[in-house]
Amino acid sequence: LTRINENLSQSKVSILGISNDLRFKDMLDPRVLSTLSEEEIIFKPYDAEELQDILEQRAKIAFKDDVSVDVAIKLCSAIAAAEHGDARRALDLLRVAAELAEREGERAITEDHVYRAQKRIEHDRVVETTKSLPMHSKIVLLSIFLLSKLKTKGFMTGDIYNVYCELCEEMGVNPLTQRRVSGLINELDIIGLVNSRVVSLGRYGRSKKTTLGVPHSVIKEALFEDERMRNMVTYTPRYLNSIR
Repeated sequence: LTRINENLSQSKVSILGISNDLRFKDMLDPRVLSTLSEEEIIFKPYDAEELQDILEQRAKIAFKDDVSVDVAIKLCSAIAAAEHGDARRALDLLRVAAELAEREGERAITEDHVYRAQKRIEHDRVVETTKSLPMHSKIVLLSIFLLSKLKTKGFMTGDIYNVYCELCEEMGVNPLTQRRVSGLINELDIIGLVNSRVVSLGRYGRSKKTTLGVPHSVIKEALFEDERMRNMVTYTPRYLNSIR
């Protein structure tokens, strides 16, 4: 396709490629790249003003004329622009805020509705993400959840692994290696369910400490929906007695 214009006399072929991966071209064959003669266009995230224009257009279609939505549109636009610049998520925020107002019989979507909608969307995202985790990732997350009862500022990977192995024993599951569990912790950190940071232990070197990245109640709710995890949510690991 990149060379087809050499053989055409009555028409020309243009190639349009769209990707969210900025490194996409690095994966192409060098011979393909040399014949593309491409022009790269980068679409920046929407700013607050652009998001407001989009929401106002959709609001004219979605809401009745007597519904007050201007305040909500401005706030949804500002929140979305500050966080991600994603029009779909801004629309989702306005939609959930409108649903809250509708259930309360209100004719105005207020700032309070928007902030409550933001919390609900975040809550639903965390619950759905947790519910979709593989079994061993859930056990690792449950280990961190149970360790969090100690109220300490982070847990070493070794502590997490010891509780993880105890939970596996109780559930009749073969545990993974500590190295693999460390990788699962990193994956949970990437998706925002936990927070991991490397700390210095002085002459003992460096280690990683991990804490929950979301409220306990949300993790408990999500894990409770898994039949295998339900009985373990209230379990008290024996290992906790050795580190209190």
